[in-house]
Amino acid sequence: MSTEVYAPNMARKKLTGHDLMELGFPAGRSISLAISLMQKHYAHLSPAEQLNLLKQAMLAPDKFVTHTVLGEILIALAKQNNKSEAINLHEQPLPYAVFGDNLIEAEAKEQMDLAMRLPISLKGALMPDTHKGHGLPIGGVLATDGVVIPYAVGMDIACRMHFTLYNVPATILEQKKYQLKQELQDQTRFGVNTGFEKPQEHEVFDRPEFNQIKILQQLKTRAAYQLGSSGTGNHFVEFGAVTLDSGNNAFNLPAGDYVGILSHSGARSLGKNIAAYYTQIAMDSCRLPVEAKYLAWLDLQTQAGQEYWLAMQIANDYAKACHEQIHERLSASFGEAPVACFDNPHNFAWQEQFLGREVIVHRKGAARAAAGDLNIIAGSMTQPGYLVRGLGNMDAIYSSSHGAGRALSAKKAAQVLYQTEMNGLVKAFGVELIGGSLQESPMAYKNMHYVMESQQQQVEVVGKFTPKLVRMDR
Repeated sequence: MSTEVYAPNMARKKLTGHDLMELGFPAGRSISLAISLMQKHYAHLSPAEQLNLLKQAMLAPDKFVTHTVLGEILIALAKQNNKSEAINLHEQPLPYAVFGDNLIEAEAKEQMDLAMRLPISLKGALMPDTHKGHGLPIGGVLATDGVVIPYAVGMDIACRMHFTLYNVPATILEQKKYQLKQELQDQTRFGVNTGFEKPQEHEVFDRPEFNQIKILQQLKTRAAYQLGSSGTGNHFVEFGAVTLDSGNNAFNLPAGDYVGILSHSGARSLGKNIAAYYTQIAMDSCRLPVEAKYLAWLDLQTQAGQEYWLAMQIANDYAKACHEQIHERLSASFGEAPVACFDNPHNFAWQEQFLGREVIVHRKGAARAAAGDLNIIAGSMTQPGYLVRGLGNMDAIYSSSHGAGRALSAKKAAQVLYQTEMNGLVKAFGVELIGGSLQESPMAYKNMHYVMESQQQQVEVVGKFTPKLVRMDR
């Protein structure tokens, strides 16, 4: 696969796919053909002059259609545009596995039905925390043939759970409650436009893609400012008690209760803008029926597909860096090295071997649970999360839920729940909460017991995490 990416200025010597997409070319063969022919026949012209020539041809196709070079490009462009308007869905969805069927709303299943009617879909599955989203439902897993669907990854690219376990007794959470609460306030930042005045540096910004891909170049400054911070909504950073019931565990610790830190957030504005930019390109080049527009895909053999894939990897590394910095700052008071650390994105796409072939596996609000994978599935503020080991269930496409999942949408929760009721419930469970809107009330989430009961074939429980000190956006 080619990794040629966009160079951001006209001082360079060659056209790129982004130049042509900004001119109106859809992602696909017409771009590669135009670049090849323009380099062969018009190398003496600057990229700006070549673009101007193509623009003239596109504005007056009847005048240029018989031209030896430009005519060939116009014909390819017309064929691709006609082809892109003719994508039809299968009449019936392919069958897919559903875990926790009684926990999943009908609208989410309808969204998965639609995804399984795409001509590029190979296999799908719904996790027990599934609820309605845009395009692929949140909790949906979809394997495709050689294409990536930006909205099946999600707007919050590389959103993840990041967990750290310490050989420190959980009693310290009560003994040093006010000190730890202050650290949460001092060492974390939440919200859409927030960051640190003096953010730490990180090697992720040395990656060449930040200079080679136009959208990344535009987002770099803001991403640097937001490094080490968290988003809004259901994103959090929390101290909790980790319960290991047996001394025969994955961490070589005696049975008991220990300190853990859990954080949940994604790639901030970097991920959101990457998703929005390439979703629009996908919609422009992949003409689907209106009800399926959020499932538009990018072929990984195209310039746009390659760029999105590289940008998604950058967003993943950036999101992980944010979490690592959060945990490093908060763990300083312990003076001990972590015993274990799990990091598992749940809005991402992977190239994986499945059923004897390479496929693209999208997990949107679902965690990877290949055999042996360690992860944590978050509960809610009043329900424990679970440390788990993946069992590699093929029907689930090696996946599990990423949390409890919503029983009420954020909008519905704000309409029907009461702040005093939420405050009383959180207090009754011994949780210190900093921030946290009514939309994230524990009552807005599914019963974690039922969620875990529905995925015993996917994960093995190795420990439990009970939140004690929780920080969210206000």
